[in-house]
Parts: sequence; structure tokens; C-alpha cells
Amino acid sequence: MFRPSGVIPALVTPFTDDGKQVDEKGLRALVRYVLEKGATGVVPCGTTGEFQNLTVEERKLVSKIVIDEVKGRVPVIVGTGCSSTDLTVEMTKHAKDAGADAALIVTPYYHKPALRGIYEHYRIVAETVDLPIMLYNIPQVTGVQLPWQVVEDLAEIPNIVGVKDSSGELRYILALIEKTSPKLSIMCGHDEVVLPALAAGCSGMILASANIIPDVWRELYDSFQRGELQKAREIQLKVQKFCRVIVKSGSVGPKAAMDMIGVKVGPARLPLTQGGELTYEDREELRIDLEKLGKIPLRSVAFEITPGKPLEQRFSAVDITPETIRDFNLKVGEALVGEDSDVAHIDLMMGRKDGPLGEAFAKAKASPSPGHEPLVAILEPNLAVKPLTLIVPTVTVRGMRQASLVYGPAQAAVAKAVVDTVDEGFIPKSAVDDLLVIVNVFVHPSAVD
Repeated sequence: MFRPSGVIPALVTPFTDDGKQVDEKGLRALVRYVLEKGATGVVPCGTTGEFQNLTVEERKLVSKIVIDEVKGRVPVIVGTGCSSTDLTVEMTKHAKDAGADAALIVTPYYHKPALRGIYEHYRIVAETVDLPIMLYNIPQVTGVQLPWQVVEDLAEIPNIVGVKDSSGELRYILALIEKTSPKLSIMCGHDEVVLPALAAGCSGMILASANIIPDVWRELYDSFQRGELQKAREIQLKVQKFCRVIVKSGSVGPKAAMDMIGVKVGPARLPLTQGGELTYEDREELRIDLEKLGKIPLRSVAFEITPGKPLEQRFSAVDITPETIRDFNLKVGEALVGEDSDVAHIDLMMGRKDGPLGEAFAKAKASPSPGHEPLVAILEPNLAVKPLTLIVPTVTVRGMRQASLVYGPAQAAVAKAVVDTVDEGFIPKSAVDDLLVIVNVFVHPSAVD
């Protein structure tokens, strides 16, 4: 009986540029890419594959293409789940006839069936189709939790062989292992908890991020199997931020990252969008992490901050040309963090000392408005950060507590952010003496954190 294990990408579904059709050439290239990078299996038509936005015929086509391209080199576990039991049976029969090694069946969604309905759904599919079946728990999108008690009962059905859990709840994973081992293989489906899940007894992983970095996950998996726990820890921590963005962005983040590394998979289908599920800020985080992982080269452009002072320096913004940078006089930006009363907001301006910001900087220090007294950002006593940064309260400071929040932790955070930005190369080190920064800081007067 088939038992899933190892590193298995939950494949994205490549589309043509307009998103209207499945891109067969792109899908085959994706399969070759993940297999060359060490994947031990593949899952087409899962959540990351946008199964809910594919027609029935498209799902069948994707399954056939993947099975044909794999050619038996690794197991193919086809996502056949639907909210309808009859349609799930149809899709699972097709997967079997197409040559799939197993079916991955998501908990029936939308109608949110009771426990009896969930059990009957899986029982009928498993007893109707002679194919290894994997249960799939992803309550954050289905709205339905697959209780371990139901899994324990389903484990008695011979061709139910495993569970993919994408909840990220380690207590749930431990309960599954406790109640169903060794009958079922438990596979981690949440990228942020892979190592602790393996340590708890999971057999492997089925991940969205394994589209992009299957080799990294294979290195972690192999290190864990050899007992090299410290190395496995280091790998998990190295990709943690990358995984956090991937997990929260649905299929949009994995597709954006795939395009960055040169494996073209097209857009996600509406209603999923870049700028929505994947913010432009998070897209930049993905790009930076791919640089750190060595998957794409550091981005470098030639530009000037001070006339006659050429620089070769990494630049992070999207579609900003060297010509734009050469005309640099003043840049503005903003950021918001927190929620409810524990919120902080900044507006910032950066420019040359010999420009309008230099004049504003001098005026703010020489003639401060009452309640808006500026403070130079420092990391330690008498050591101002570079570029020289002035912090000004956005709203009038009316009490000692409010002043302590603005001039205490907020001031320290701004100073650290400036230093980190220089260290990471977003502000060239050779230009810090020519620049000034003014930051307007707002901290909610009733903030606690």
C-alpha cells in the first residue's frame, strides 16, 4: 500500500498570460524543475493549484499532464476533493484511470457538514474507488475542522493511507500521530512548522513553498533523517520569513516567486491578485529572501545620489530607473504597524542636505513647535545614526507617558530601522553623509504595547 513521505510540492497551476487557459508547456517545465531539485512526489490540483478556480475538465487535464510528465519517477497524488461527494467520486475515478498513485481529498467545504457527513463523504469515496486516499485538513480555508476522532475512525478503512494537515496546529498533529500511527502517514502541509512536525513524527511535507525551494526542503528533510538536528534548525529558521509570506498569500505568492526565479507560471486567477493576497511590500520580501537563498542574483543598478559621485548599489524598488535616481531630491514614504490602540505610524522624508529637506531640518531644530520638539535618532548615547535622522511627534505631545512612548521605544525603533536599511544596502553607505531623514512619529496616546 502506498505511503506518502519526503518532500512533495503542492504544485501551482501554470496559466497563459491572460489566465484563461492552462499552460501545458509551463506545467511540464514546472514538474521537471521540482524533480530536478529533489522532490519525492508531486500534488497537482490542490489548494496552491487553485483547484476551486479550475473547471472539471481543466482539473482532469492538469492531472493527465502531470502524470504523463512524471512518467512514474515519483508518486503523483492528485487533488480530487470537491464540496460534492458525487463529484469527488468522479474526480477520484478519473485520477485512478489516469494513473495517479493516490488522491488527496479536502474536507468538504462551503456547506460545513457535521461529523457524520464528513465521515460518510470520505467512506463513500474510499469504498467506491480502489485508490489510496489521503485526507486533507485545511480549516482556515474550508471553514471545517477534520477532528482527530473522525480520522481515527476513517483509519480503519484499508485504502485511507494518510493525512495532510495544513492547520499548523502541532497539538492536532500530535493527536493524529498518537491515535492513527502506524496506520496512517501524517504529512505536514504548513510551511512554518515543518521541522517541529517532523520531530513529532510526520512522514514528510506537502508544501506550497516546495514549488520554489524543493532543494532547500530536501536538505532539511535529509538532515533530519540523518539526525543532524542543528543543521535542520538552521535551515528552517533561514526560510521562516519566506514561508510566512508564502503561507498567507495563497497561490499568488508562490507564483510571484516562481516568476522571479525564471520558472514562468503565469498569474493567479481572479479573484486572487497581486497587491491583494500578496501585498507589494510582501512581494519585495520574497525577492529579498530569494536573493539571500541564492536563488536569484542581487539586483544592482548604477546611480548617483550626489552629482559626480557614481555608485554601484543594490536598489529595491520596482520599476525605478537609474535616471529617476539621478534626479533624486526628496523621497517620501509611510508605514503603519499594530492595531486598535496599540498602533504606530510614521511618515518619512529623505533628501540631500543641500536641498529643501536640509532647510526643514535646520528650521525644526532651531524653532521647534511646542509639543513637537524634534529628537535626533541615536542608537547609543552621543552616537547619532547615519543618515542623520530627526524624529518629530506627529501630534502634540501632552503628557509624560505619551512623550516616553514617542521618544523612547519609537525613537529606538526608528534608529534601528535606519541602521538596518543602510546595512542591507537600500541606502548606499557611501551616500549616508550626503542625506538627511525626517520622520514624523505617531504613537496612539493610549497604547500599552
